[in-house]
Amino acid sequence: MRIAFLGTPRFAVPVLEALLGAGHEIVCVVAQPDRPAGRGRALHEPATKVLARSRGLKVFQPEKVRDGRLAQDLRSLAPEVLVVVAYGRILGRDLLELAPWGALNIHASLLPRWRGPAPIQWALASGDGETGVTLMRVAEGLDTGDILLQRAVAMDRMETADRLHDRLSALGAEVILEGLPLLVAGRLTPVRQDDDAATQARMLEREDGRLDFSLPAEILAARVRAFDPWPGAFTLLEGRSLKVHRARVSPPAGLSQGEARPTAEGLLVGCGSESALLLLELQLEGRRRLPAIEFMKGVPVRQGTMLGR
Repeated sequence: MRIAFLGTPRFAVPVLEALLGAGHEIVCVVAQPDRPAGRGRALHEPATKVLARSRGLKVFQPEKVRDGRLAQDLRSLAPEVLVVVAYGRILGRDLLELAPWGALNIHASLLPRWRGPAPIQWALASGDGETGVTLMRVAEGLDTGDILLQRAVAMDRMETADRLHDRLSALGAEVILEGLPLLVAGRLTPVRQDDDAATQARMLEREDGRLDFSLPAEILAARVRAFDPWPGAFTLLEGRSLKVHRARVSPPAGLSQGEARPTAEGLLVGCGSESALLLLELQLEGRRRLPAIEFMKGVPVRQGTMLGR
């Protein structure tokens, strides 16, 4: 098929690679503009643009998508379908109705659960047992279109957002290759989403990573995994920011909320519901990341120290 591909970050790259590998004709790649990143704030190209340039594909990076210009550019290329993967913009009707087969989106959740820009992180942070990928028709709302195909995967208790991101990205590539022939053959039945069952995966903020030790340890352990690598889970140790890179639930230890106790395995902290969280990998601001045992050799933590202050 002749496909206009709209996608920006690393998550979209395996889908684009799969389409190219399957022999589909990618008439262009549409990505968000280059953005400053890193300490030097140098301009960085989106991951999809890097791939597109390496394959000699036409690239568009419009600042606006609802002024009619992008639709005009795409119409001249006569795509049969638009494939959208983490593009990061809401498309107008001029784009949705441009191609004969419309616009299809790969979304990293089992819609209507976790509509929005951070479905992977919020599925983990909420302790969901499974998530997956949805192939849907793009509508003018945020992830509200009809469902065409879904594939679910189980999540384990040690999975981080980064690892789940890669698994779902690869699954998205499989789903688009499965879904396009079924669509053309008329074998996909659109299913309307139940808006009453929808949950929102809002954009992450740095404060989402702050550990609140009044919450049960199971929730906090999930958040440590969910917010890796960004915004990262953190607390305060004697007024200094302390990142928590790995943690697990531990048996109750008779500690008050936020109270720390050094152990042979790591730093044990009391949490809500009389639970306890074992911190396994730590990083004090300005220092390198270390296993908690090594960390405490350089930064002694007295029993009874209160974290979060």
